[in-house]
Amino acid sequence: MHLPHKLTLMVAAISLLLTGCGGSGSSIDTDDISGGNQLVYTPGQYLAESKLKDYCAIPRKGIDPFSNKAYPDKVGSALHEKLWLRSWSNRTYLWYRELSDLNPAGYNVVDYFHRLKTDGKTDSGASKDKFHFVQNTADYLQQTQSGVESGYGISWHLNQGVPPRKLTVAYTEPGSPAASAGISRGDEVRFVNGVDFVNDNTDEGLAKILAGLYPSSAGESHQIVMQKVAGNQMTYNVQSADVATTPVQNVSVINTDIGKVGYLVFNSHIAIAQPQLISAIEKFGTENISELVIDLRYNGGGLLALASQFGYMVAGNNIIQDRFFEKVQFNDKYPNTNPVTGAPLQPMPFYDTVIDYNQGRLTSQALPTLGLNRVFVLTSESTCSASEAFMNALRGVDVEVIQIGGQTCGKPYGFYPADNCGLTYFTVQFSGINAKGFGDYADGFIPVEYPVYAADVKGCAVEDDFKHNLGNTAEASLNTALYFAKHHSCPVVAASVSQQVDKTDSFAAVKETGTVEFKLKQPNLLLDNRISMPILPLE
Repeated sequence: MHLPHKLTLMVAAISLLLTGCGGSGSSIDTDDISGGNQLVYTPGQYLAESKLKDYCAIPRKGIDPFSNKAYPDKVGSALHEKLWLRSWSNRTYLWYRELSDLNPAGYNVVDYFHRLKTDGKTDSGASKDKFHFVQNTADYLQQTQSGVESGYGISWHLNQGVPPRKLTVAYTEPGSPAASAGISRGDEVRFVNGVDFVNDNTDEGLAKILAGLYPSSAGESHQIVMQKVAGNQMTYNVQSADVATTPVQNVSVINTDIGKVGYLVFNSHIAIAQPQLISAIEKFGTENISELVIDLRYNGGGLLALASQFGYMVAGNNIIQDRFFEKVQFNDKYPNTNPVTGAPLQPMPFYDTVIDYNQGRLTSQALPTLGLNRVFVLTSESTCSASEAFMNALRGVDVEVIQIGGQTCGKPYGFYPADNCGLTYFTVQFSGINAKGFGDYADGFIPVEYPVYAADVKGCAVEDDFKHNLGNTAEASLNTALYFAKHHSCPVVAASVSQQVDKTDSFAAVKETGTVEFKLKQPNLLLDNRISMPILPLE
């Protein structure tokens, strides 16, 4: 099959300023390559990362607003950046043995990075590495540290990317331009900037659609025509803005025949979710709930430490009993040492106190707990990474996880974001296992009423119901969870879920065999993040 032609809307990239330095193996230590005069690609030989990092074709100048320090960038070249990526990948990539030693000549920096990944497949034939991506560092830090992203505040669900296309609103952020305009869950896109979204099959049309659906900055105005759930069409003239993310939403207590059931939507494992989760758990504790339903359908992942804290808040000490949240494994160059931090490998615990994420430190403030030995988790193909680690970790300490919804994305892997020259790169560096030694779910967790295989999770397969708002007890996934809690079985009306939507490391229109295909933008917090960061003990 020929290579697809991509109409790229924007380049992606991220960073928590957790970069590896130094080389290993057959790396070369060159005294003076800052000007690029001695810089060459030699097959099989890898320059030390420390001799290449922060040498940039276009150095940033001034003070980094996130660190209040001067940018580390020095005058270099694109070859510096590409050879740094090559050395860094050879040292830290989980499947480094499956990388071809590709000559960087003829590629720009981002294209070269996209080729530094394995072509291997999972048991089902899917790509083993679906999670290789890059984004502008400043944009990522704005999203993860402040929870702000330019746009309308819409999370989309792509039902079909080729004509006749179908794109549905999964949810909107509270107070966002979309919510204020009246756009709501279940609305389907019909026209964007005058272009027929459903049927247009031209590069020009898709470029206009992408520009309208994914504005690159605040203050852009675009016209979107929506088919409402009620059947009528509405035209919206919406202006993009810097939208604040609310990762924890719809916190409620539902009175049922079997007692009080807590429900919350958790959409992103970012630092600002910590106080929101604590508040929700405290509310559930005060209300003395007997069951908990956690809606992770649109949670692509994020901070593992936060997933660990949430797991602790759900289960508590009496159930966890000093067992760990997750043990990470790097490539065979680092059997006992973390290649990024240099620290000895130790399992991540279930963190039981508040974390100061700005300083990366534990505090002395204890987290509230519910002491539950069973939890319901609502899932979809967008449930990924740290969300899957949360499920796997609870199963590892014998908390019964009941899965309602769709097969998860399948990412038992993670990475340390690495910033270089204003782009932050994500490449898979570790895999994770729970306290029982299980981590083999590369094809996702699958809800099955009568589990057979290790990645089968007891529960019910249910189509995402866009006709009802999240938290509405008539909404299919929540309704099924409540039914299962009472009857210990799936209702006969539970529907089979559709096939997973392939993920992509960019959002673009892709033209293959004459058909223009719309690819969905990566979920909030970009693509399926499973971010690890050092957490220092309380001093």
